[in-house]
Amino acid sequence: MSALVANAGWMAWNAFLALVPLMLARFLFGHRERPRWLLITGGAVFVAFLPNAPYVLTDVLHLPRDLHYADGWVAAGLLAQYLTLFAIGFAAYVLSLVRLERWLADHGVSRRAVLFTDLTLHALCAVGIVLGRVFRFNSWDLVTNPGGLLDLVRVPQPRTVFVLFVLFTVLAGGAALARALPAIMNRAVRLG
Repeated sequence: MSALVANAGWMAWNAFLALVPLMLARFLFGHRERPRWLLITGGAVFVAFLPNAPYVLTDVLHLPRDLHYADGWVAAGLLAQYLTLFAIGFAAYVLSLVRLERWLADHGVSRRAVLFTDLTLHALCAVGIVLGRVFRFNSWDLVTNPGGLLDLVRVPQPRTVFVLFVLFTVLAGGAALARALPAIMNRAVRLG
């Protein structure tokens, strides 16, 4: 039972950080027009915080340790706790992107440019996740510790390139699947 309680604090914090980009997307990319300076500044903050949403998926690293000491209902509770965190994070990620995509389309941006924006954001999020998980940087380090981030700019190791590719694939594929899921479910209901 102690793992359930111990996880509550850091999971609540990570869930909050995962929801920040969604809150920013709703504010910036809503129906009300925003001044250009606010869109540029807010858009930069949005991009900086967007990796926090899918980052929670990497918290799966803690699950085996937690399950090792759990049994029965505690193990089921831990699985539910982690699945809830993953759902919050990935839903916030996909909904943030959808909000941005609709806003771009409403402002006359071509489908090709929207797709390019999505792919770029998936790639930037993959980099952000590695910076957070491996190097322990946070979104606000872009402002508070830019020198530390610049020190990391170098030719990546092949292993890092592989990890970035896997993360990019999971983000892009997962987001595409999440978008397609409602249509798949509707089709299954009609057939069933």
